Amino acid sequence: MSGIVGYGSYIPKYRIKPDEIARVWGEDAENIRNGIFVLSKSVPSPDEDVITISVEAARSAVKRAKIKSSDIGAIYIGSESHPYAVKPTATVVSAALGCDFPLFAADYEFACKAGTAAMQNVKAMVDSGVIKYGLAIGSDTSQGAPGDALEYTASAGGTAFIIGKERSIAEINGTLSVTSDTPDFWRREGQPYPSHGERFTGEPAYFRHTLTASRLMMEKMGTKPSDYNYAVFHQPNGKFPTRAAKTLGFTEAQYNDGLLTPYIGNTYSGAMMTGLSAILDKAKPGERILAVSFGSGAGSDAFDLTVTEEILKMDRHAAPTISDMLADVKWIDYAVYAKFKKKIVLGEDVE
Repeated sequence: MSGIVGYGSYIPKYRIKPDEIARVWGEDAENIRNGIFVLSKSVPSPDEDVITISVEAARSAVKRAKIKSSDIGAIYIGSESHPYAVKPTATVVSAALGCDFPLFAADYEFACKAGTAAMQNVKAMVDSGVIKYGLAIGSDTSQGAPGDALEYTASAGGTAFIIGKERSIAEINGTLSVTSDTPDFWRREGQPYPSHGERFTGEPAYFRHTLTASRLMMEKMGTKPSDYNYAVFHQPNGKFPTRAAKTLGFTEAQYNDGLLTPYIGNTYSGAMMTGLSAILDKAKPGERILAVSFGSGAGSDAFDLTVTEEILKMDRHAAPTISDMLADVKWIDYAVYAKFKKKIVLGEDVE
């Protein structure tokens, strides 16, 4: 059975608090914090983008997996903030890793579930014997217009999973998707910032797809919430995944370890995958995980995983853990944040 052979994440060290954003726009900081349950968010430095984040995450995954980059037969990268409109991110990452021919490579888009869509496709290629190992990455430097509600949550980060059949630390027992045309969030070509349906993003979009995918996954596997040690969901803020988990019957002890948005914000394509990375940092053999992503537009990908004995043989500290990156913080104010995110560009139009 195929599963996760190696994993790695990257979270920028720069952070900004919602209090600082609220100060600039004259908002009630306490009300904002309580409303979205986000205490800080990560901010990419001027020389960081989806490519650099993906490279760092992928290198960590290779270190933990202890495989040769030449054995990676496919690289698929999911993001809604690829640096180029026309030029793949995946090709640059493959060069940085030193991958060899033959190699499948492509960029994916499906809002915040593009990375998990990549996981499903890599798994299918491994299961069919087309490739030995494949690399699936979810990475974003998400956007929020000045003064928009998204400014409080849109952050940066990414996670890479190497999927294969040999020495997998977490077997993927099953996966499925739930998809519909629900336009809750969108950004047209050339527009610098996305638009969103505000309250429409909740019930008909996030909760409908996340809850349905979770229930169908458990129905397919013949499981119930108490059969899982961990549950991790897409986390656009701190409130949504908490509510989804409780609605499904999961306890705080099951979802707390994968809930990172309160500390790093919404990393979009990297959100659920990075939460799963945090779980793998501490998971033990035999433990079971339900992981469900969500992408606006809209859809959810669900995964049922079981941690194997191989995880005891892996040096999880061969690369930075999520705890390491949560502790490595450099706080910035709104002026630096605006400069880093190119919301202020002297003598030029804002991108």
